[in-house]
Amino acid sequence: MLMCATCPPVPYKLRQTSAILSSQTISNSQVPARCSLRIEGGSSLHNNPKPWLLVGLGNPGKKYEGTRHNVGFEMIDSIAQAEGISLNAIQSKALIGKGYICNAPVLLAKPQTYMNLSGESVGPLAVYYRIPFHHILLIVDMTELACGVMRLQAKGGHRAHNGVKNVIDNLKGNHDFPRLYIGVGAPPGLMDPKAYVLQQFSPMEREKRSFLFIGGLEKE
Repeated sequence: MLMCATCPPVPYKLRQTSAILSSQTISNSQVPARCSLRIEGGSSLHNNPKPWLLVGLGNPGKKYEGTRHNVGFEMIDSIAQAEGISLNAIQSKALIGKGYICNAPVLLAKPQTYMNLSGESVGPLAVYYRIPFHHILLIVDMTELACGVMRLQAKGGHRAHNGVKNVIDNLKGNHDFPRLYIGVGAPPGLMDPKAYVLQQFSPMEREKRSFLFIGGLEKE
């Protein structure tokens, strides 16, 4: 399985890879450019593997496209494109797409509630599809990490991120779900972090930043 968050185009050809993700394989790691996530599926669709819910956080609308706060949306779009999953339905206030990765059913979701109310989508989707907490992967921006760096965690608090906090609140306080933090860099000087994450990436940041991969890649 492959997931990537796009910034500027770079000369890489994406290669889908077979993988297995479990909460045991996720560690509190910080890695530049790539790390490995594996989705667990059976050798046959008849094995009835547990579904996964992959959620990218962001804000809907043209106004917010390409902003630091929307890297979660970009990741979901890239997964959908790489895996041939169409985001073509609305459910629980989220744009969703259903498909299979490594024979495991996967639901991709982009909450349309705006960032700080993302849990209003995640909670109901998890209940409706009977998705266990450890099969919910939340993809979100993080100002404490430099651009091009990701941090993968099996569980944890909300780190003062209102979107993550709202998800935890709507999962009845449960925080035992994995999350992938995508670095967007720290605000300069005394700039308000809230204003910073709603800005576009600078040309220099886009030049420095490459694709973020989970899975495999190969150079052309």
